[in-house]
Amino acid sequence: MSYPNYGPSYYGPPPQSHPQGTTILVLGILSLVVCTFIGPFAWSMGTRALREIDESGYHYENRGMVQAGRICGIVSSVLLILTLGFLIFGFGVALLTGGFSR
Repeated sequence: MSYPNYGPSYYGPPPQSHPQGTTILVLGILSLVVCTFIGPFAWSMGTRALREIDESGYHYENRGMVQAGRICGIVSSVLLILTLGFLIFGFGVALLTGGFSR
């Protein structure tokens, strides 16, 4: 038995998923837990995906995942910059105080 075609629903098109949403979230979480060098990639991919979502005009159901991955990437990038800054400061102090000499 076949059902008649009633046309589109009254609520508009069904929500879509951005194809890179899960990837961005996984990269963001991994950048916090495993390797902070992944953070800038999650940040840039998340920004690009959010721009695509905003310009499309459609409702994407995984926008929150993209935002969460982007925020994790931002936090990881800031931690990476702070870590590199402390390392450079520490090596600078060691060089100035003669910590590498015998």
